Amino acid sequence: MNGSIKIRNKREALVKATIQLVNNNGFHATPMSKIAKMAGVSPGTIYLYFENKQDLVNQVYIEVKASFTQFAFKDYKEDASIAIGFEKIWKNIAKFKLNEIEESLFLSQCDNTPMIDEPSRKEGLKHLSPLLKLWGRGQAEGVIKQVSPYLLYAFSIYPISFLLQQRDRLEIKPKNINEAYEMAWNSIKI
Repeated sequence: MNGSIKIRNKREALVKATIQLVNNNGFHATPMSKIAKMAGVSPGTIYLYFENKQDLVNQVYIEVKASFTQFAFKDYKEDASIAIGFEKIWKNIAKFKLNEIEESLFLSQCDNTPMIDEPSRKEGLKHLSPLLKLWGRGQAEGVIKQVSPYLLYAFSIYPISFLLQQRDRLEIKPKNINEAYEMAWNSIKI
């Protein structure tokens, strides 16, 4: 195995360990020593890749957010109608959150903690720019309610995270996904 593959494998192991430990224990109960142990590296190795715990968490957040948004905008066409574009993005997000559970739980943790610094949050928000542009176009065309993008997100996208948390209590079938999508669309359209 050459050096660059070894380095990438160690870094990936650190990222995976961070996601898993944060999901199971929260940010504050996840010391660097536990991350290193779970990743199978010495504690000092972490500092070859990350300055400190804050840097580690911020970088993992940005990487997971990038992966999430790459999936969310898969096959999305900017010239599609607002309704069709939103449905494509929403259903992609739902599919990601229901299938990529570890990453989805990690993003939910990040959305609800002050642990992620403001520059990293802004970087993560950049990844959502196609959705924000779609909403802006929808507002300009009189299709989407004239409210803050934060409200649009809270009422249409954020509930997917709640569904994810209920997957043990609610069997999520295509019918449920379509019903949830209709409710999300109805919450933001005029």
